[in-house]
Amino acid sequence: MKLVENIRNIFKIPELKNRIIFTLMMLVVYRVGAHIPTPGINSEALSKFLTERGGALMGFFDMFSGGALSKVTIFALGIMPYISASIIFQLLTVVIPAIGKLAKEGEAGRKKIVRYTRYATVVIGAIQSFGIAVGLEGMGGGEFVRDPGWSFRLMTMITLTSGTAFLMWLGEQITERGIGNGISLIIFAGIVAQFPSAIVSTIGLVRTGELSIFFVLILIVLMIAVVCAIVFIERGQRKIPVQYAKRMIGNKVFGGQTSHLPLKINTSGVIPPIFASSIIMFPATIAGFISIPWVQEIAKELSPGTMLYTFMYVGLIFFFSYFYTAVIFNPVDIAENLQKHGGFIPGIRPGTKTSEYIYRVLTRLTFVGAVYLSLVCILPEILIKKFNVPFYFGGTSLLIAVGVALDTVSQIESHLVTRSYDGFLKKGRIKGRR
Repeated sequence: MKLVENIRNIFKIPELKNRIIFTLMMLVVYRVGAHIPTPGINSEALSKFLTERGGALMGFFDMFSGGALSKVTIFALGIMPYISASIIFQLLTVVIPAIGKLAKEGEAGRKKIVRYTRYATVVIGAIQSFGIAVGLEGMGGGEFVRDPGWSFRLMTMITLTSGTAFLMWLGEQITERGIGNGISLIIFAGIVAQFPSAIVSTIGLVRTGELSIFFVLILIVLMIAVVCAIVFIERGQRKIPVQYAKRMIGNKVFGGQTSHLPLKINTSGVIPPIFASSIIMFPATIAGFISIPWVQEIAKELSPGTMLYTFMYVGLIFFFSYFYTAVIFNPVDIAENLQKHGGFIPGIRPGTKTSEYIYRVLTRLTFVGAVYLSLVCILPEILIKKFNVPFYFGGTSLLIAVGVALDTVSQIESHLVTRSYDGFLKKGRIKGRR
């Protein structure tokens, strides 16, 4: 078969083969670390307690750590402190001129921001791990902690913060020496690792008669439809026609071609739901481990399925959709570049009018993209609350899984095509989310 031949072609390119093997090995290291318990904790009793009483919020957080949070392993915090730090510096590039100037200084400025992001990751990880340590001491009358006190708190802080720092380094190594975006692939691996248990639990419910086979078939059809819709939207574009004026240079005529400016429906990709989840997760993670009534009430109100959580989640998705699009896409710069190279949009004046037109189109596309992201992200709440689906399908996890898969396959496709091998598609190339 053609697909089998294309997969064989991957292993005919030494560099691509080595990159894929390196990526898989690093992901194996991550999954092994996700099962190493944190010292000083009764892992079995705690895991059972959190699984039974953690509720939807714990299940939602646990998804991003690949099950490490419910077991309180060395990777319990996952990569989310790094995501939180990235959010902070994305915001600061707009708020603080000095950091915004660094972002525009090219590679040197980018390296400085990356370094500051690493430092912030360690600080956020230390704060979250301290909150978890204090919370564990107060849970279950202290039965989950073998030797409570400052020695336990410091050990937990060092262990969990080091785990996050190691994951951050692991992600950077995958990005540099592997295939795909390392941070995204780590989140992807944690999400995919939950699939087998979801399948087993569903089969168990079918055998006991709690779920009918007919309902499971409908659910499978729905899942396939949602995945197809995500792929369609993620690859969808609004093509703005661009005409280049003819110019005479010497005895030759240049320009006169017709091109287009591609604007993606979902320009920001999976960034808005990740950022939104991280912001809600930061206070709720700490609150969930502190046995104070009013703090527990806040954690309860921020749990998936509540009205407050849904409104906050959708609101933050809309905010970050527009914010991130504004950060990475500047209509004024695009209009200036078009004018500089003799390009114009038919029927639109060059310069200010062009930037206004692009901004107007981009705003409408961003709204459609934000609505699409919101619908996909609240899908799990509907399935779990209304139809008692026994696993978390849709939302940020599905967007990340599909989006990262598209990006990774796109990079593999690029390696194949640049070395004159056939890609995975007969017509055209697979395009990633960005």
